[in-house]
Amino acid sequence: MTASNSTLTPQIEPKSLDNLFCVKDMRVFIPGGYGAIGEAAAWGFARHGARVAIAGPNTQRAASLADAICNAGGDAIALHLDARQVRSINATTEAVIQDFGGIDILVNCVGIQREQSLMDVTEEAFDEIYQVNLKSAMFLAKAVAKDQIARGEGGRQIHLLSVRSQLALRGRGYSAYCATKGGLVMLVKQHAMELAPHNITVNGVAPTFIQSERIRTHLEKDEFRDFILERNPLGRIGAPSDVVGQIIAFGAPAGSYMTGQVVYVDGGVTASQ
Repeated sequence: MTASNSTLTPQIEPKSLDNLFCVKDMRVFIPGGYGAIGEAAAWGFARHGARVAIAGPNTQRAASLADAICNAGGDAIALHLDARQVRSINATTEAVIQDFGGIDILVNCVGIQREQSLMDVTEEAFDEIYQVNLKSAMFLAKAVAKDQIARGEGGRQIHLLSVRSQLALRGRGYSAYCATKGGLVMLVKQHAMELAPHNITVNGVAPTFIQSERIRTHLEKDEFRDFILERNPLGRIGAPSDVVGQIIAFGAPAGSYMTGQVVYVDGGVTASQ
């Protein structure tokens, strides 16, 4: 019997590795794109040559960021988005599609928190957090997927989560926030399964506390800041730029074989609890 020279192991083409993290000319839609992590993501994609659409309820802030990116040589536009309203989600998504000719990557950075202890939670606050954190993710994903499926070129959907999708927080009123972020984990997994036949990947990036104005009041309290630092194996509070690398990796060719996953960018917090 003659031994076969064939092998199942593909030959490595070095040039194919050169573009693993290339997002040049990709069309990126970033709802919530002017928050701390959203802004960093917008800059990150733009600096790597992608076209970026930044959307949120504060059109002035979105436009200011888009202008700054364009003035630095990038390509960005700003749009109004009320993530509480499905009609606004659909209209804004369609506006991006009309301007860009399609959406290659969705980076959903929409999210809010209204801290209320269990015995103080109001129906109005719970409903608002559900609408913004979970319901909007559902319909943003649907609106973008409609375009991605119709074009037949595949695509990427990335949702910003939180370590609160896996860990509760002692001594704080995080019921609605944790519930919606936990629900978003399963939304990511289910959407990944439904969109896989269309070569659309769906993943989540879940940071811990990240330096931003949102957590300023927490970090200004010595006891809470020390608590956060003590339980973080890397011993520091992350910066928005620490999160962007994983977001870009999911959007780039490097992320083509990952779907239905949530990566925790947290200094090791979830690995150590």
